This record gives sequence, structure tokens and C-alpha cells, in this order.
Amino acid sequence: MTGTGQRPEPEKTPDPARPGHQDAGIADRVQGNWVDTHAPADLQPYLRLSRADRPIGTWLLLLPCWWGALLGALAMPDMRGWLTVWILVACALGAFLMRGAGCTWNDITDRDIDGQVDRTRNRPLAAGHVTVREALIWMGVQALASFLILLTFNSAAIVLGILALVPVAIYPFAKRFTWWPQVFLGFAFNWGALLAWTAQTGSLALPAVFLYLAGIAWTLFYDTIYAHQDREDDALIGVKSTARLFGDNTVNWLRGFLVASVVLMSLAIIFALAPLADPLVMSLSLAGAWAFGAHMNWQLGKLDINNGEICLRLFRSNRDAGLIVVLIFATSLFL
Repeated sequence: MTGTGQRPEPEKTPDPARPGHQDAGIADRVQGNWVDTHAPADLQPYLRLSRADRPIGTWLLLLPCWWGALLGALAMPDMRGWLTVWILVACALGAFLMRGAGCTWNDITDRDIDGQVDRTRNRPLAAGHVTVREALIWMGVQALASFLILLTFNSAAIVLGILALVPVAIYPFAKRFTWWPQVFLGFAFNWGALLAWTAQTGSLALPAVFLYLAGIAWTLFYDTIYAHQDREDDALIGVKSTARLFGDNTVNWLRGFLVASVVLMSLAIIFALAPLADPLVMSLSLAGAWAFGAHMNWQLGKLDINNGEICLRLFRSNRDAGLIVVLIFATSLFL
């Protein structure tokens, strides 16, 4: 919700006797998404628990994975090949499944809060369309499928994948005890940079850590923009966020996160690629980090924290920001 009242109003909640359409009033879903139009009616509430009707979260979880895998492939040319291809595919599958499991867990823990927030009150658990027991089973199915994919990686990556459950479990509670829940989201959403680098190279190294930190700064950037949609509702129910903390000073904070993200990503690239002594690959890869920053700067130029529609649109545009890095890293592989 915003002070200008320009956020789209949720649609009227449909007849609960029609299970295939009972959650269609979720405010931030993508219009005409495949869940609403093609998924079996009985499965729709579960897919909405997984945010399958809002794919941006899957992208934001996946992109740091692809950064880590591709930068690892650039750093160790002898290890490129079908392994890299499989890691990219496996990360895509795993991101979809673990994002779904994480969102299900988030909705289980937030079911009472969601009912008090305009944007989230029609989510399946908050609206009573799915029981907690059903949600727990659904979460377990997604997590198990993701774990089976993880087992195809090397042992070090498997350990990192298991450890990733810690920030995922903590995040939903962060807004209850800190003004910085976006940091905990960053811990969870960017873990794939560590995991995919390790899956590609065989061990964790400093470039992956820098890449992870860059992703956390990026998450602080985009999720603060996202949180401005709920600023007024969050204040009423006592939920903390960086959007509430920064208030009218948000743009200055976001500019700091932008700089931190670009600098940290640049350090990751330099430490990963310096041993290759290939100035062309180094220059092009660094250009990816700066193009990434340019997109974030464009977002700042468009941002109006009092307009929910703009905040949502800019938040979603971060898929393109992250894909810029993926495209340039992938291009560098062929130099």
C-alpha cells in the first residue's frame, strides 16, 4: 500500500466453491499467468503457494547461481563443458523448486500477518484455501525433489546446499526482530553463487564470496523497492523493513547498495580471472558488472517510492539487470 493510493486494488475474491479460481485476487500476480489459465484447478492453490504465478522470485534466486557457475567456468577453462551445461540446467530446476519450498514456508509462518496486509490477504494460507498440514506436505515434496537434484553435484556443493536451509528457515522471522530483513533474504537468495561456483570448480574460493556479497547488496537494492508497496500496512501491524527504516532517504541508501554491488562483483571478476592474464576476457566481464550497475542506476531514475505500481515494475525489472551479467559472462566463454 502507498500513500498515493495508486497501487492496483486487489480483485474481488472469487467464489470459494470454485477451487480453481479461489486465489485469483492475489494483487501482484502476473496477469494471464499459466497457473490461472492452464494449471489443473485442484493444483492451483499449491502452485500459488510456490509463487508459480509470479516468476520473478525464481529468476532472482536463479541468477546468482548462473553468475557463480559461469564465473567458475571462466576461471577454470579446463573444467568447462557438459558439466557447466548441467549445472545451469540443474540450478534452473532447483531454483524453481526451492523458491517454491521457501515461499511455502514463508506463507506458513506469515499466515496471520498476510491476512492483515492488503497485497497478501488473498494468499492461499491466509485466505484459508490450503491447510497448514497440506502446505507442509507440499513444501516437503518440493524440498525433496530439489535435494535429489543437489545430489548430482560434488560433495562440497552438496554440503553448501544443505547449509542453505539455515538462512531460508530464518528469513520469515527476520522482520519480527530486525529492521534489516532484506539482509536475511540476501543471505538466502544469493547462496546459489557459492553453491554453483563450488559445483563448477570443486571448491569454495574468494571470488565466489565476493560474488555472494555483491548479490546481497543487490537484494537490499531490489527488495527495499519491493517493500515500499507495503510500507503503510507494515507500520500498522509492526512489521519491520528497510523501506520503513530508510523512508524518504531511500534513494541515497539504494545508491550505496548499487555501488557496493558493482564494486564487489568487480572484485569477484578480478580475483577469478587475473590468473588467466587475458585482458579481453577480463575487460568484457568487468563490463558486465558495470552494465549491471547502469541498469540499477536507471531504476533509481524511475523510482517513486509512493507509487506501488512503479515499485513493482522496477522490482521485476531486476530480472533483466541480472541477465545482463549472465549474457556477458556467457559471451566471455567463447573468446
